[in-house]
Amino acid sequence: MANFQYIALDASGQQHEGAIEAGTREEAIQQLQGQGLYPTKVGESGKKSKGGSKKGAAKKSTAKKGKNAKGGVGGKLKPKVLMIFTRQLATLIDSGLPLLRGLNVLSKQEPNPVLKGTISSLADSVQGGSTFSESLAQHPRIFNKLYVNMVKAGELGGVLEVVLNRLAEYQEKAQKLKNKIVSAMVYPVIVMCIAVFILTFLMIFIVPKFKEMFRDMNVDLPLISKVVFNASGFLMATTVPFVPNIVWLLILGVGIYIGFTSWGNTKGGRKAIDSFKLNAPLFGDIQRKSAIARFARTLGTLVTSGVPILQALNITKETSGNVVVSDAIEKVYDSVKEGESIVSPMQASSVFPSMVISMVDVGEETGQLPEMLLKIADVYDDEVDNAVTALTSILEPIMIVFLAVVVGGIVFALFLPLMKVIQTMQG
Repeated sequence: MANFQYIALDASGQQHEGAIEAGTREEAIQQLQGQGLYPTKVGESGKKSKGGSKKGAAKKSTAKKGKNAKGGVGGKLKPKVLMIFTRQLATLIDSGLPLLRGLNVLSKQEPNPVLKGTISSLADSVQGGSTFSESLAQHPRIFNKLYVNMVKAGELGGVLEVVLNRLAEYQEKAQKLKNKIVSAMVYPVIVMCIAVFILTFLMIFIVPKFKEMFRDMNVDLPLISKVVFNASGFLMATTVPFVPNIVWLLILGVGIYIGFTSWGNTKGGRKAIDSFKLNAPLFGDIQRKSAIARFARTLGTLVTSGVPILQALNITKETSGNVVVSDAIEKVYDSVKEGESIVSPMQASSVFPSMVISMVDVGEETGQLPEMLLKIADVYDDEVDNAVTALTSILEPIMIVFLAVVVGGIVFALFLPLMKVIQTMQG
């Protein structure tokens, strides 16, 4: 029998440390699970001091080797690439392949250099005696806390392939939801960029030529033409020698963008921006629904996979992507930690609609909270889809009319004096 030092979490998410006697590390983990604990770290006493530095040096050497040879460890991955890796690994393990062999198979066939190096590093770490979740935790830029903790829960429950499949489904639906939001935002941004480009081109290259022509003809210009010509003259004027005003306007725009971004990185700025996102006209409803869908799917997936509720709430808070929603989840966390209901703090916040609160209340009373949360996520995914479709159908004609008014107004301002000249000559 040997002594094993452990760090474990109980059902409420509280951390416990201590020692336990067992024949092997696996037996120690089973004993801790029998006591209602979820071990996060189990190691034999004295092993660390005896061979810790050697093992650490070996791991560093392996990581260095993987980084130099593959050139990929430490980089970032697109969500779609990570989703495919998760699905493939789940399929291999579900087919009966051992974890280490599955990682080696995926490493050989992976075309992405970042993921290839990361998988090789994971395989080396697992072969060195670390658990899969511990190996994933060494790459925080690729595998976030949600990913690591779900894998850890799957390892403890002996259902790693099930958890990986849930992870892949979660990533697929999260990516699909993100694509819907992006598609709603991209169209007006593209139209605005086109309008600005056309407007700038006309004001710099076309309008000055008409201005010179009408000046030579000594034509009495209408008001709209005067406004357009004066605006063009201001853009092309050189307040500072050899530097037209349009350059200063571009510098001002870049400065405003940098200042706004810096303010958005502060705590108060981030909260104000996220609050505006949830309450903005047209886009606010989509942002709110997507935030609720993300909250429900993340928490439901974590709890279903066996992660303790407090730990699941903490991870959901960190991955919410919105400070206002994160603050609301933190209040839920504090309430559950004190042994109270999850519903009360949700009602107190202005983030969650009454339907979500009612469904969570029913799920909590019936003991089916994870299933209810996933149903909420599915419902709001559909609502986001419908809202994006409706918004796009509204924005398309509005943006087309906007572009027509901007370009048509300038063209009208240019040709109205010309028409007067033609009429005068005919008269």
